[in-house]
Amino acid sequence: MMIGQGFDAHRFAPAGTGRPLWVAGLHWPVPENADSTVAAQYEGIEGDSDGDVAAHALIDALLSAAGLGDIGSLFGVGADAHGAGMHGVDMLRETVGYLARHGYAPTSASVAIVGNRPKIGMRRTEAEAVLSEAIGCRVSVTATTTDHMGFTGRGEGIAAIANTLVTYTD
Repeated sequence: MMIGQGFDAHRFAPAGTGRPLWVAGLHWPVPENADSTVAAQYEGIEGDSDGDVAAHALIDALLSAAGLGDIGSLFGVGADAHGAGMHGVDMLRETVGYLARHGYAPTSASVAIVGNRPKIGMRRTEAEAVLSEAIGCRVSVTATTTDHMGFTGRGEGIAAIANTLVTYTD
């Protein structure tokens, strides 16, 4: 068994871009009849893919545990990369397949999301189910803030830290 750790951070897209917000494998739509202030809280995350920091941190943790590089080495970087435009859950599934081809299987995973928004607790069970299905093992999701410190505390972005345990199956 091997342990891996992953980290990811992204800034939120500028208000008014209409970029969908994806975190922990879930789409966080703007509530109906939301005023512009509330709608701005559901602006998506900048990135080549959907910017799902939880999924990206889990990918890095899985690859780290197996000694198979990182998200950039598997999916590339930039608008023309293999991972450009992909959803984090699809990237997770592809990563698990890549691990399997190299003789590894995820055994356990956890991810801590750091930011003021979205409010993960409201949909924690749903996020755990989606991420667990994508990885093929139980995924625990937690969330915290930085008490208004740093870029996550100022609401400029969001981050995630993940840990995984993988087993060599060959």
